[in-house]
Amino acid sequence: MGKSKTVKSLSENLCCVSDENRIAILVFLKKGERCVCEIWKELNLPQNLVSHHLKVLKDGKFIHSRKDGLKVFYSLEEDKISNFCCSLEDIFIDKKKKTL
Repeated sequence: MGKSKTVKSLSENLCCVSDENRIAILVFLKKGERCVCEIWKELNLPQNLVSHHLKVLKDGKFIHSRKDGLKVFYSLEEDKISNFCCSLEDIFIDKKKKTL
């Protein structure tokens, strides 16, 4: 029996967010759109390392970017994050046991 498409997608998404720096970036972006210079200063990491992590998150569609002059601004892809969290819940939470 092969892996389902859902399991493969979830695995790829987990790999994308499995780094503590990428999680820190997502948490920082929860506060709102930020330019790359704000992100690397906040995380106290070299700009090239932050740029690498931003590329991974962008390729995984967890964030999007927009260019304004010479600056690039990043923000969360709220729908993607919501769908990712729902997928995790669907797999790991037994909704029959869940009570309100």
